Amino acid sequence: MLTSCFGLGRLPIAPGTWGSLPPVIIFYLLGNSGASPALITNVMAALVLAGGFVCVQFAPAAIAATRKKDPGEVVADEFAGQAVTFLFSPFLAMGTATSRQILITAFVGFVLFRLFDIKKPWPIRKLEKYPAGWGILADDLLAGVFAWVVLQICIRIFIVV
Repeated sequence: MLTSCFGLGRLPIAPGTWGSLPPVIIFYLLGNSGASPALITNVMAALVLAGGFVCVQFAPAAIAATRKKDPGEVVADEFAGQAVTFLFSPFLAMGTATSRQILITAFVGFVLFRLFDIKKPWPIRKLEKYPAGWGILADDLLAGVFAWVVLQICIRIFIVV
């Protein structure tokens, strides 16, 4: 149940996309509720750690049960990687983000993470070679870092105007 994010990974179409949604929703809700940048960053960091722990600790059992190197129902890695995308969102620190800007940031961050997670440009794909849960997790964390970098550029150029 934990590796599938309470069943999201068992949905028949695009389980990784479903597994990525909870951090997006949490980011949006926190941003809209007036939560401080420190709180948002701490919550996203906690989501990264929780998803990472679950993936490394419990994905080997899913691998053994399904006999797949990266079982589709394991989405704790997408959960963690998506949370990386929203770490340290600087425009929130300025306290000037509108509800619309938070929504756009959440949407763009979601799309960017999914793009990098699905396409796996170099060197993301190379990280899948790590053993068991580490290989499942590492590529998503790096996809989250790539998405974070592009999101920061988008925030500065397009979103905060």
